[in-house]
Amino acid sequence: MAFMTPQHNRKDESVRRANRVIQRRTLILMLIMGVAMFVVLFFKLFSLQIVRHEELQSLAVSQQTRSTVVTASRGTIYDASGNILAISSTAETVFLSPLELDAQLKDTEKPAKWTKTQLAETLAEILDISEESIYKKMERTYSEYEVLAFRVEEDIADKVREFINEYSVHGIYLATDAKRYYPYSDLAPHVIGFVGTDYTGLYGIEAEYETRLQGESGLVVTAKDAAENDMLFEYSQYFAPEHGENLELTLDATVQYYLQKGIEEMCDAFSPANGAAGVVLNVNSGAILGMASYPNYDLNDFSVVTDQTLLEQIEREEITESQAQLTQWRNKCLNDTYEPGSTFKILTLASALEEDVVDATTTVFCAGHTEVSGETIHCSQKEGHGQQTLMQSVGNSCNPAFITYGLRLGTDTFYDYLDSFGLHGTSGVDLGGEAQGVFAQKDAFTQLDLACYAFGQNFTVTPLNLIAAQAACVNGGYLYEPYLVEESRDSDGNVLYRHDATPIRQVISEETSAEVRECLEYVVSGGTGKNGQVAGYRIGGKTGTADKGQTGDVVVSFVCFAPADDPEIMMLITMDTPSRATNVYVSGGNMVAPYSSAIMAEILPYLGFEPSYSAEELLGIDTTVPSVVGMGLEEAKSKLTERGFGCRVVGDGDTVTDQTPVGGVLIPGKSTVIIYMGAEKPTDLCTVPNLVGMTPSEANAVMANSGLFLRFTGTTGRESSTVRVFSQETEHGTQLEAGSVVTVRLGDTAVRD
Repeated sequence: MAFMTPQHNRKDESVRRANRVIQRRTLILMLIMGVAMFVVLFFKLFSLQIVRHEELQSLAVSQQTRSTVVTASRGTIYDASGNILAISSTAETVFLSPLELDAQLKDTEKPAKWTKTQLAETLAEILDISEESIYKKMERTYSEYEVLAFRVEEDIADKVREFINEYSVHGIYLATDAKRYYPYSDLAPHVIGFVGTDYTGLYGIEAEYETRLQGESGLVVTAKDAAENDMLFEYSQYFAPEHGENLELTLDATVQYYLQKGIEEMCDAFSPANGAAGVVLNVNSGAILGMASYPNYDLNDFSVVTDQTLLEQIEREEITESQAQLTQWRNKCLNDTYEPGSTFKILTLASALEEDVVDATTTVFCAGHTEVSGETIHCSQKEGHGQQTLMQSVGNSCNPAFITYGLRLGTDTFYDYLDSFGLHGTSGVDLGGEAQGVFAQKDAFTQLDLACYAFGQNFTVTPLNLIAAQAACVNGGYLYEPYLVEESRDSDGNVLYRHDATPIRQVISEETSAEVRECLEYVVSGGTGKNGQVAGYRIGGKTGTADKGQTGDVVVSFVCFAPADDPEIMMLITMDTPSRATNVYVSGGNMVAPYSSAIMAEILPYLGFEPSYSAEELLGIDTTVPSVVGMGLEEAKSKLTERGFGCRVVGDGDTVTDQTPVGGVLIPGKSTVIIYMGAEKPTDLCTVPNLVGMTPSEANAVMANSGLFLRFTGTTGRESSTVRVFSQETEHGTQLEAGSVVTVRLGDTAVRD
């Protein structure tokens, strides 16, 4: 037995102590490492399960499901009579998944029945797009969504489906979508506006009421497998879209048509360099019944430039195609400002009457010019109008007279009325892009500024802001905010919004407004607005011819309202820089008023305003021709005379064998009916003669000899020696059947504005 010495004991104790230290340190290290590992795992799990929960959940859902957006049906836009101006219909968007297509091409177990070339060629032909664009999208093999064509028609979508089914293509899809249609194409495009490729409103009502019209898109969620194929009998959920609100406009499609037609005819006649604009307004509410801007365009093909003037400018490289598009989309009624000229005198007159600085007994002398602050300002009649009453000065559109009225008001009072009539701001119409007029600052407003402003020069306004102020001058003094949307309804017909037509303020008194109406009715009956007369109606109005700086160009305009004694409808038409090569004196009274007359002659009866004809006018209104075939000569003459017709006899038989025109046709009164007494009625077509420049009696005689009938519009004072045919609706040289009616516009050539 070995004997352990103390030295050996000490060694063993040291070893044991060392082992215990190592064990303790090992345990501590393991504890630290365990805690550290737990902390790392904790934060990793916290990140995955808490911080990135939604991200990872979304990723998992995207890997296991396919989501397809169901576009909400955009709200329908109606006119005041319930006619559809803009509507959405079902269409389909075609898109492809390059990732799925690539996977199918690489699948050796189930080889694809199609090739890239075949797919690109077929889809390019069906969708009318380039093969190159399809190839580029197919090369993005990392992508699952590449749009080939937005909102295609159903017949095109069916052809795509046939191709997919025939060749078992995995990766081409069609999503239900909606497409915007405009049934009236080019009617009120500047008001309605249009939507872009993303189905968002870009212009007009479509843009201004985007949040009401767009609705909220729905969603279809379906399960898919690892190979990206739809699992038809697995998870599927449909979230219905919330359709947009329907809008009812104040705009009337028929009024809008008459307004556009008249402006287009005017522009065809006078070729304005910068187009034209027109507004028809309800003076007692501010409701806009019609708003037109020229050049026009087709809402269903809004990117195509159709105006000949713009096309010629593009061809001469004066403007680009995109600039031409912006020009045709521009609404001149509210996007552009202009110097209004004499149509502004309505506001000067109203302000002066309200402040009692003039009244019906006021007289003023015009020498053809006047001096203000050392500057000479001329009248349109260079020799002067002489001594005039207030009403005569308005009828003559006399600049010196209105300068006198403005100076009597004073700079501060006049400027305050500009503000009261709402001209220092915008009209507040519910359309975007409204411009603001340019005026001198009040602290810098001089006597010379006042003199020029008094007759409508040296400042600018928009046509819309001006007509709102003019309406306040004739409706009893109430300023209204012009508006286009009457109400909004949801898809169930519940009213969600209705316009409040409360006036902003009363600017002038009822008594002052009545005096203004009386003066403006005289402008049309015996002043510079004669060419704006409408048979059977009392019309008030004011002409305007405004210089555009020192260029020599002008803006011509005419504002009119009816009935003159109790107005409801007002219309302002402007034309920017008309051609001087038309042989028509360049002025609002000669160029715009005759076309305004024709428009009002169609609008007023349509809106239910009954005409009240004078005895002379009654003889000239359209009358139905009686049938006199089979009657004797005397009986036939008597029958025609009873209706106010003249009679021309051809042949010498005992009874009437034929007549021109036939019975039942509506022709102008006092026309001459041709009756054939046994003679054969000619069947040859009649040639329309050139009547422009003739007096009414000369034109009547020429037309009678041509076998055609004449209808007059425009000034009703046809006996004046200065009244001439300004234009004719049917071009001379046109071949028409005997008895056809040709409409011409009369104008007084003595009118100077």
